[in-house]
Amino acid sequence: MSPAPRRDIITAVPVAFREDGALDLEGSSAIMRYVAQSGNEGAFVLGTTGEFVALSEEERGRLVEAAIEVLSPVMRVIVHVGAGSLAEVLRLIAQARAAGAREIAVLTPYYLPASDAALRTFFRAVSDASAGLDVYVYVYRKRANNFVSEDLMAEIAALPNFVGAKVSEESLEQLAAYRAVVPEDFIIYTGADADLLRVTDFGAQGVISGVSSVLPKPFRAGLAVAGSDDADAVAAAQRDIDDAVGAIAGDMGRMKAAYALMGIDAGTTRMAIEPPSEATVEVLRAAIAAHA
Repeated sequence: MSPAPRRDIITAVPVAFREDGALDLEGSSAIMRYVAQSGNEGAFVLGTTGEFVALSEEERGRLVEAAIEVLSPVMRVIVHVGAGSLAEVLRLIAQARAAGAREIAVLTPYYLPASDAALRTFFRAVSDASAGLDVYVYVYRKRANNFVSEDLMAEIAALPNFVGAKVSEESLEQLAAYRAVVPEDFIIYTGADADLLRVTDFGAQGVISGVSSVLPKPFRAGLAVAGSDDADAVAAAQRDIDDAVGAIAGDMGRMKAAYALMGIDAGTTRMAIEPPSEATVEVLRAAIAAHA
């Protein structure tokens, strides 16, 4: 009998800010302590959910140190080190390594369009700088303005130190297309929270989920029945996951409001994110009552 497919839930961790926009390290640590109790397999820090583009290198270093201290004793920690230039990325790789990180993720270069040749050069440099680290290529075409083709993914997967990919806002069919060109042990995670129960059918090994940073229980319950022959239990688990995803909607403002409802002082957002309306807060309240 073949082993059960791997399904990881990696929590994308938000960052807390004060009303004046200053980094709230204690609030961020409170979020991390909550995430550490989730039972999830890992944490993804300083990604999109962590508003990384609004953080200085110094702030990112402080948050990496906090994540290693709070989270690494109980779960894997993947540190996102993507930035606007290769020079910054190389500094952030060194910073993460010095803090004790063992896994990192690197977004494609962003804002300006990059050719496959430029991306190839970029990821080769990342590989050269990442000895002793496990590296994930982070594909987010809708935010980064750049995409990794199947041919380029095959090349990246063959580079030393690259062990996987995080793929956001792409179809399950795109995950399958990547799976077809990478080694069997290359890990593929989707950023689509709601697809946890379906990803293995398309060759992926789990999700990196911002929603599970707030409401992990539906995801853990789904994992418990994933792949079972109990179609009713699987369908019920999927409904609960969909309900949680619908309430939080991957929105950091909603995440912070939900934390406040649960008594966690998670501050606010730094980027231009509209706070949830009173009606949305009631949706969050109902989701917490059902799933927290």
